[in-house]
Amino acid sequence: MPRPQPPSVLAIVAHPDDIEFSAAGTMLLLKEVGWQLHYFNISGGDCGSTKTGRDETRRIRARESQAAAEVLGAEFHPSVGNDMLIFFGEELLRKVAAVVRKAQPRIVLTHSPQDYMEDHMNACRLAVTAAFTHGMPNFETDPAVAPYDGDVTVYHAMPHGLCDGLRQPVEPDFFVDVERQRAAKRQALACHESQRAWLDESQGFDYLAACDAMSASVGRLSGTFAHAEGWRRHLHLGYSAEDTCPLSEALAPSLVHHNPHVSKPIVSLNTASNESPQAP
Repeated sequence: MPRPQPPSVLAIVAHPDDIEFSAAGTMLLLKEVGWQLHYFNISGGDCGSTKTGRDETRRIRARESQAAAEVLGAEFHPSVGNDMLIFFGEELLRKVAAVVRKAQPRIVLTHSPQDYMEDHMNACRLAVTAAFTHGMPNFETDPAVAPYDGDVTVYHAMPHGLCDGLRQPVEPDFFVDVERQRAAKRQALACHESQRAWLDESQGFDYLAACDAMSASVGRLSGTFAHAEGWRRHLHLGYSAEDTCPLSEALAPSLVHHNPHVSKPIVSLNTASNESPQAP
């Protein structure tokens, strides 16, 4: 099945509100240049309350996520799992792969492979593997969705705290300026009112201010932007025919700053090739 135009970007994350913290600004910039946006939380967020039961919490957070997707102008894809039960296994993989095939993304945005909690890291593994299967007719999805042709590029967001679970710093390949998107990011995040109340009560921090603080921290790391989102590009082998970076290519050069501290790998299946590596 050929991929439709215009191109699309699919954000695959663990929980409701993860997109708003780490990827919403980049998605809005892609929307400005004509890309279709797709919004997918693997878990319905059923453990995100001390006031309501799992089923009611899931219904509340589904409504909030749909409202947030509407703010971003993204197509909403219903959740397929539960909090703390996102494991890398056949059942969830087939469900996540079905969403990939429905959205037919050119770009997949997901969590860092290294993060502070297992749900995020397992969601990353599911997203990466589901993207890998997008063109495989012999891999059956649940529900069944036809595979599609074309390249897919996977990008990993910055982890919360900008470090891995052992407190080691994580640096992105490049930074995206999201200063103009701050208000829309906050508006989308504010849709998750139940999570805002729960985190304020259970962890004692200002929900919306935390989002601003994260983008400001990434901005300081860039040395260029006041507020930014950072991205690492997954190796293209098995996903794309060419070692290209469609995310940075889609955005204006003034909105992208490449990290000079991150080395660029030389990736070639032709041992005789002396070509310079591509930009991250």
